[in-house]
Amino acid sequence: MKIDPRTVKELREKTGAGVMDCNTALAECSGSVSEAIEWLRRKGHSAAEKKSTRTASQGLIGAYVHFDGKTGVLLEINCETDFVAKTDEFKELSRDICLQIVATSPKYLSRDHVPADVIEKEKQAYAKDARQTGKPEKTIEKIVAGRLEKFYAEDCLFDQPFVKNQDITIQGLIKEKIARLGENIVLRRFARFKVGEPA
Repeated sequence: MKIDPRTVKELREKTGAGVMDCNTALAECSGSVSEAIEWLRRKGHSAAEKKSTRTASQGLIGAYVHFDGKTGVLLEINCETDFVAKTDEFKELSRDICLQIVATSPKYLSRDHVPADVIEKEKQAYAKDARQTGKPEKTIEKIVAGRLEKFYAEDCLFDQPFVKNQDITIQGLIKEKIARLGENIVLRRFARFKVGEPA
């Protein structure tokens, strides 16, 4: 199938992918730009998985203070080389994540960072609520699992939908940047500060 160069240009502008990748994606998706975007996203995620074992010891400390001067964020985000750490795209990623943290107040970096006792407490509370409505035990298990996923999406940064694009999570955003920049990227830690909140 012959791909129209204008379609390739449109896909490149929307995704930032290379010409060859755009051509391949459009050929695989019968010229559909929307399907090609999803195809490239999946390809980028699998490429990101391969890079995730590589050491990321460079990077930067991101800092953001909200315009009212009452909320701020510090975070450490790492990549493999100082070259990538100095790129505008890497700095923009750091800023976007800082803005996300200010806007959504996550308590944990990822679901792996949630203490087991907190998860157990949440499960018990969800089960108790479901039992009070008279739900059968099999249904209660599904309700608890669903409510727990919602808890992760609200309280774990990696699971949160990106405030600038609700179609992807923060983890998905990082994977997209890994695919685009060609290096492993690791968000190590963050701290959110708000005037008057207890430490």
